Amino acid sequence: MSPAADQGAALAAAQFRAEGLTALIVLRNGRRLVSLGDERRKVDVASVRKSLLGALYGIAIAEARVDPSATLAQLHIDDVPPALTNAEKQASVMDLLRARSGVYHPAAHETADMRAKRPERGSHAAGTFWFYNNWDFNVLGTIYRQQTGEDIFASFAKRIARPIGMEDFDAKDGRSVRVPQSRHEAYPFKLTARDAARFGQLVLDRGRWGGRQIIPAAWISQTLSPYSATDRGDLGYGCLWWTLPAGRFGPGAGFAAGFGGQFIAVLPTRGLVVVQLAERAAGGSGHTKRFMRFLAQFAELSEASGVSRQPRSGP
Repeated sequence: MSPAADQGAALAAAQFRAEGLTALIVLRNGRRLVSLGDERRKVDVASVRKSLLGALYGIAIAEARVDPSATLAQLHIDDVPPALTNAEKQASVMDLLRARSGVYHPAAHETADMRAKRPERGSHAAGTFWFYNNWDFNVLGTIYRQQTGEDIFASFAKRIARPIGMEDFDAKDGRSVRVPQSRHEAYPFKLTARDAARFGQLVLDRGRWGGRQIIPAAWISQTLSPYSATDRGDLGYGCLWWTLPAGRFGPGAGFAAGFGGQFIAVLPTRGLVVVQLAERAAGGSGHTKRFMRFLAQFAELSEASGVSRQPRSGP
């Protein structure tokens, strides 16, 4: 093992300990550089759920089962009082995918930070303002079920998990959560780290697996394009994925992120997939900044080493 590979392994071990992780996996060009912790342990991946649903949207849009230009009015979407205004109902499916609906209604699975920062109703027209909004994300779940006639978790199992050989995911690993303030359910997922790594590799490979196009490549590109600036420093937002600054991580880099330190990151120009999972009870703040620092340092070291820590084909 080269000195740079040794340093990368030490860096990963330090990240694993410091963040109290259940698992940490790093793949480079489909081969394992690092595997730490219990990669078979199922963890609630929190807001990573949004990126998982986004993959299903890419398939459904390509198959014309969902029209991204359809508005909430056309889809007969409303909510409990205070109900949506006519102006709010002009938001499109694509606006929701980009977290730009302009609808600031209470939602299931909101954090205290989301509630505190939620803009006033009617303060921004549809498509004009980015806000990380669980109402948008939950309504996308409603629309997916309504337009496709499929359960989200069964659909993920059939259309993604089985085709890419996920070893642990079952439709029973998803659940629905509703609150009195909204009729639109949240849809938490549980994943193991090794299944999350397969999903990350699928995204890194532009939606292709074993010679078959699972998710349209054009959708992967759109997903990881920084359509919006955000309030999270130099992070951008595409379609249900956070985007990383190209100057530091290369074009097309981004991650799915969940509260408490859940990440699936892809760095296409480096050939890297990084999965970090933790029990949500870890809580706390600063996970994203620390993960980005680790990601940048590890990417630099892996480029210098050029060798795998644990060579094997596929994740």
